[in-house]
Amino acid sequence: MLTHDEVLIETHEQYQKQSYRNRCYVLTANKVDCLTVPVAGSTNHQPIREVRIDNSVAWQNRHWRCLLSAYRKAPFFEYYGPEFDAVYRRNWTFLFDLSWEMLTICRRLVGISTPVRLTEWYQKEVPIGVFDARSKMNTRNWAESHLFYRPEPYMQNFGPQFVPNVSIIDLLFCAGPEALDILRKSKKVPVEGQ
Repeated sequence: MLTHDEVLIETHEQYQKQSYRNRCYVLTANKVDCLTVPVAGSTNHQPIREVRIDNSVAWQNRHWRCLLSAYRKAPFFEYYGPEFDAVYRRNWTFLFDLSWEMLTICRRLVGISTPVRLTEWYQKEVPIGVFDARSKMNTRNWAESHLFYRPEPYMQNFGPQFVPNVSIIDLLFCAGPEALDILRKSKKVPVEGQ
């Protein structure tokens, strides 16, 4: 978002299983943990805006307990934690609405002011000059997620070795107001078509 003048969020695509659309990774004391929001029913050929969350699973409790365990002692958890606690206390019906709320909070806390627009229809082919990242990031290629940038290391909660490509909440809780500068220092990797 920091390297573009405007960002479009695709709101008319079909939901893709095994993607970052319903998960993120956080660094815990023992390992990198995947937090997944369960989706209800069959999602085959379902538009992303219509994907419902399966609230029969206690996913909110699991997510919040994991975040508490991983970041409670992080330097900026007490400042930013309540923002996320409030999200986990709400009842969510649609995955897209939850994702949009999390994105809005993270952008505000980090200080990213790049305009974000929601698409009005699905365009299979994007106009010349527009970088299409819709299918470029997926969980199957997690180890290759240096696609867009190489993260600038920062002090994380567990151990001296930096673990890249975890959720931006790790950066927020560990670096606080320095998060934006750290993102700016991250090295952008040239991507074909960009």
